[in-house]
Order: sequence, then structure tokens, then C-alpha cells
Amino acid sequence: MFKRNSEEKKRLNVRLKTIEGQVRGIIGMIDSDRSCEDILIQIAAIDKSLKSVASNLLKEYLETKIKDNQNEEIDNIIKLFKIVE
Repeated sequence: MFKRNSEEKKRLNVRLKTIEGQVRGIIGMIDSDRSCEDILIQIAAIDKSLKSVASNLLKEYLETKIKDNQNEEIDNIIKLFKIVE
């Protein structure tokens, strides 16, 4: 089991609730017949936000699993994951 401190939990929850609000916004856009272009722009923004959350979670995971304090190597791995997104 992975334990996050209260600040990490708060940060993640704020980001995910923001994304949740964006999704609700898209539902409203569809209901009000907004253009496909506007909706797709919002979907792309949500996609980018989710990928950012995933990257941060991955970084957190790697930092806890690599015991030798190889922060430079962790940063290189994170960059590789961002490339393949």
C-alpha cells in the first residue's frame, strides 16, 4: 500500500476536481450546441491535464521505488515517458 502525505493528496484532488469540472463543462457545451472545434479543444485540454497527473504519479512512484537517490536518472525516465505519450 502506498501512503501519500496530506499535501500530496490535496494537490492531486484539486487537479482531478478541476478535470472533473472541465468534463462537466463539455457536457454543457454539447447541450448548448457549441461547435465541434470548441469541444475538441476542451477535450484536448483535459487529455493534457490527465497526462500531467499520470506523469506526476509515475514520478512519485519511481522516487519511492528507487532507493539509491538517483534523481537525475528518474528525471531521464520521466522525460522518456513524456516522449511516448
